[in-house]
Amino acid sequence: MDARGTSPLEGVRVLDLSRILAGPLATMVLADLGADVIKVERPGSGDDTRAWGPPFVGGDAAYFLSLNRNKRSIALDLRTDAGADVVRRLALRSDVVIENFRPGLMSRFGLGLDVLRAADPRLITCSLTAFGQGPEPGADQGAGDAAARPGYDIIVQALCGLMSITGEREGEPTKVGVALLDVVTGLYAAIAIQSALVERARTGLGRHVSVSLFDASVAALVNQAANHLLGGTVPGPLGSEHPNIVPYQMFHARDRPFILAAGNDKLFAATCEVLGRPSLADDERFATNDARVTHRQSLIPELRAAFADRTAAAWLRDLEAAGVPCAPIRRIDEVFASPEGAATVQTVADPGRGPLRLVADPIRIDGSVPAVRRPPPRVGEHTEEILRELDG
Repeated sequence: MDARGTSPLEGVRVLDLSRILAGPLATMVLADLGADVIKVERPGSGDDTRAWGPPFVGGDAAYFLSLNRNKRSIALDLRTDAGADVVRRLALRSDVVIENFRPGLMSRFGLGLDVLRAADPRLITCSLTAFGQGPEPGADQGAGDAAARPGYDIIVQALCGLMSITGEREGEPTKVGVALLDVVTGLYAAIAIQSALVERARTGLGRHVSVSLFDASVAALVNQAANHLLGGTVPGPLGSEHPNIVPYQMFHARDRPFILAAGNDKLFAATCEVLGRPSLADDERFATNDARVTHRQSLIPELRAAFADRTAAAWLRDLEAAGVPCAPIRRIDEVFASPEGAATVQTVADPGRGPLRLVADPIRIDGSVPAVRRPPPRVGEHTEEILRELDG
């Protein structure tokens, strides 16, 4: 580390009109990197996620606390002239404004982003929407205009196809165990905002960037989408199996399941040596990855029968010694009990709530974790402070 520290966005002000997950995650990334993020919340109740518990700490849900460190909170009612006026003034003193209201709602508040950017051409604005401005997928089936309704992660998991490829073979469509599509959308938004900041440093002009939850979610299908678009297949659920790599999945040892990721022919041959079945790697049905994908229904039962003979610890020890990627399947408590998991935890001092153990920002700047300058705020905790700055 040098004298610059870990705050590359120091001096950048972000006015955060978003709530729930995608927007707050994007602004937390910016805040962790040094931006001054002012979070606008409803008086009294604040961001919806404050109530999404249990568990609660100091009156706020753990959900909210996981997404809002390094921010200041101001409580404003945008439905009032006074509240909208404060937001307008704050926006024109900010570098970035981010919002995830339903399309058109900002204009109803008298805060249209085009109007704000006309008043300050340097302003960067970011909108997060459910489905953009176009018709919702399936609208011809009576689903209606998606621009008029909020987008929840589980709705988009259903509409983007993710649930159709998640779960066991012949099983019911399954939701991923975390709101992963909101996370992906928030990260895309943070990237878009930072690209606009870089361009503004060159041109002096801001941009309007937008990310829809649906578009980001389809992009997150990566190889599965390409398998359909380029290969004509319709992917389905494979449990822990991979559509393009075999063997790359969960197997059951005698006592517990584990993951094997033999991602190429050399690793498959090494796996066969560990199993004491080297001839499998020479079988023309299994000698190459494309052959193994084609003949997975013949190969996988052979491997399952072999792995059931010993404990997971024994297999993991021998596979690791042979250089084959493998892992136990941990519970969340086991993750944070592990050395690498424990290293991701950052204890945040909070005078009102007590020490908060939160997952640290995964970015490392010259090897250092971005500093936590502020614990997650109370609703409107910094209202008077921010108003004094605005009037000063």
